[in-house]
Amino acid sequence: MKLVKLLHQKPIIFLCQLFFIATFIVACYNTTIHTSNNTCIQNYNPNQDYFSNKIKITHATGLAVEYHNHYKVVTIKNPWQNAKTQFQYVLVQCGTPIPKGFNQAQIITVPINSIVSLSTTHLPHLAKLGVVDKLIGISNSNQVNTPEVVEKIKAGKITQVGNNSNVNIEKLLELNPDLVTTFGTGNSQTDSYSKLTEAGLKVAINAEYMEDTPLGRSEWLKFTALFFNREAQAEIIFNEIANKYTQIAQKAQYVKNRPTVFVGFNFKGTWFMPTGKSYVAKYLADAGGDYLWSDDKSAGSLPLSFEVVLERAANADYWLNFSQAWQSLQDVVADDSRYADFQAVKTGNLYNNNARVNANGGNDYWEGGISSPDIVLSDLIKILHLEILPNHQLFYYRKLIK
Repeated sequence: MKLVKLLHQKPIIFLCQLFFIATFIVACYNTTIHTSNNTCIQNYNPNQDYFSNKIKITHATGLAVEYHNHYKVVTIKNPWQNAKTQFQYVLVQCGTPIPKGFNQAQIITVPINSIVSLSTTHLPHLAKLGVVDKLIGISNSNQVNTPEVVEKIKAGKITQVGNNSNVNIEKLLELNPDLVTTFGTGNSQTDSYSKLTEAGLKVAINAEYMEDTPLGRSEWLKFTALFFNREAQAEIIFNEIANKYTQIAQKAQYVKNRPTVFVGFNFKGTWFMPTGKSYVAKYLADAGGDYLWSDDKSAGSLPLSFEVVLERAANADYWLNFSQAWQSLQDVVADDSRYADFQAVKTGNLYNNNARVNANGGNDYWEGGISSPDIVLSDLIKILHLEILPNHQLFYYRKLIK
């Protein structure tokens, strides 16, 4: 009787309340649909877009993503130097049908719940995305610096499986990961990709090392995110990194003096010098440096003789990124007395990217540094232009002692 009385007395209020409740229920239902790609879909709807969060590639040139309602097509355009093939992965939302027409591509169900990473460069991605708990195997624990992964290793929750031609297929099959991430060089004798896929494992090639800019390499964080449906997180994380990098680079853009710089060292008679198109050259340009081989726009690095390098770099202001074995200026000259002819050796302006090396020789510059280019750039600006970032403390670099 009270309900009937209420309807007669306040019909408008009652209808508004009823409408609000219905709207709330529908809104909650729609939210469930859009966020359900972290689990398996129970009731597949072919008209539903299951990837409401999408990534946009802005710096990486070797990676492409195409979204469809219930699957995404990932293409690795340049897996290694002079590659004549591309790799394609079709990532299908769990609980939805496998699309047709992708006979040559690997079909991988997402989100994945377990992963084995055969390169330490992939580990910071997992940490940044908050999915280290999904990591069950790595190539070699001795080289690892990522704190969250080191903790899992100490707890005995990570299995070592080797890498390249020495990868332990039996161990991997026992682990049965949803995905194995690796890299390729195009050398069938050492690459593990074919061996892994032939064993029936799901394998994805990460080609970040082929990018010729620091931000291009760092953006491969998004590649890892695709397999976990963590696009939203990856976009936020990378945009923050890119914005920091750009802001820091702007500080050195209009410097009046650009110190001359060269890198590398003579190894068994050959000095491999990065070209002007390399990520090293980009770092130095953004840091306000004058890289002495910036005029060469070829790909890769240049195999030079000691004499050729000395002729151009004898009076260079700075020498960076040399042998990890050198701990002092005495070590440099002891290795080859001709090094003493470089002006940078005479002035002591030698800085190396080995400030963060673990007890087993694992260098964090090649691990965390790749996904943190803003910090690397800050180091380089601190070295070349002390006045621009006076309060920054070197993180990946250190000055060689006398």
